[in-house]
Order: sequence, then C-alpha cells, then structure tokens
Amino acid sequence: MTSGRRDGDRWGRWLRDLVLATRWHRRLLGAGLLAGSMAFALQALAPAAPPTVPVVSAARDLAAGERLSGDDLAVVRVQPGVVPDGAVRRAGLARGATLVSAVRRGELLTDARTLGRGVLDRLGPGLVAVPVRIADAAAVSLLRPGDLVDVLAAGAAEETSTGQALLVAAAVRVVTVPRTPADRFSTSSGEGSLVVLSTTSPTAARLAGAAVTARLSVVLRGR
Repeated sequence: MTSGRRDGDRWGRWLRDLVLATRWHRRLLGAGLLAGSMAFALQALAPAAPPTVPVVSAARDLAAGERLSGDDLAVVRVQPGVVPDGAVRRAGLARGATLVSAVRRGELLTDARTLGRGVLDRLGPGLVAVPVRIADAAAVSLLRPGDLVDVLAAGAAEETSTGQALLVAAAVRVVTVPRTPADRFSTSSGEGSLVVLSTTSPTAARLAGAAVTARLSVVLRGR
C-alpha cells in the first residue's frame, strides 16, 4: 500500500511538472511571436531608404594632367539631389580621360574636370594637352576652343633684364576652357582661371616651369 502511494505521488509530481513546463513554453512561444510581430510592424512602418544613383569618384588624390586608369576611379552611390551637373555615371566613360585640374580622393568627377579621349585623339601627332592657370580670369572668359594664343610670363627671372614679360608659348591652341567650382572661386579671389592648351612637350615643360615662378597671361592671335 505504501509503495503504491509513493508511485502515485511520483506520478502526480511528474504530471504537475509537465503541466508547468508546458505553460512556461507556451509563454515563451507567445512572447517570441509577440516580439516578432512588433519587429515586423516596426519594419513596415519605417520609412524606405532614400533612392541612390551610381556616380564616379576619385579613388585617390589625383594631379592635373593625369590620364585616368581603372585604379584611379571608384563608383559610389549617392542621393540624386547631391549629384553635380555633368557627373560621370560610369567608370568606362572616365577611363583614359585626362584631368584638367587636381581632385581629392572621394571627389565626384564631372565632365568639366576631364578631357575625353576623343578630344585628345584630335590633338595631332606630337602634341599634348596641358592645363595652365592664367592670372586674369576675365581674359580666360573670352577664350573659346580653337583659339590661338601666346602665353606670357610676368615676374619670371628672365624678365628682370628686359623689363618685359617673357614669351613662353607662341601660337598654341585652346583645347577647352573648363568651368569648375574652383575656377568660380578663383575668379572672385583673384587667383586666375584654368585653360587647357594644345602644344608640344618642350613647350608644355616651359609653361609648367613658368607657372611656378611667374604669373601667366594670354594674348589672342588671329587664326
């Protein structure tokens, strides 16, 4: 009799434990379902991510005159509202182009910053495109692609003996006159403006050297 009573007590405790465990698991399951429902609801109510578009940026700091390769370029996604006019949308469009001004890593590339391969192909044999900053931004605003100009250097060491500006490039042709935000700033601050010229490598070297020590100016020539 005593043994039967003990067996009954054990079965009773086992059943109570089973009922309690079942209730506990039901509570956990209910809490989990409730949490999942809340997360789904929050996700449904959250605003959608803003749309983005791909644009090409500089993968590293780049100097004026560099010819762009795939390693120089990175495609990033930005919101349409911050994309500048003339932004390059595909890396293939910039690959092989030449920079007309320096850019910083992460800066978005535009058509005003680059010379396309088609322009360079039309330079002619033995000619290069060289970006030159002219001191008088108002004079640069008069230039158009195809113009012939002489480039003079004022303040160069060779000038001191004659008192005249030094002719550093004669009858060079204007390839393009890029309009960039930096040029708009330099126009108001007196720092000049950029022009890209077609010339020979030796003349390009003279222009680069003169730009370090002198202020450059242009004189328009007849065609």
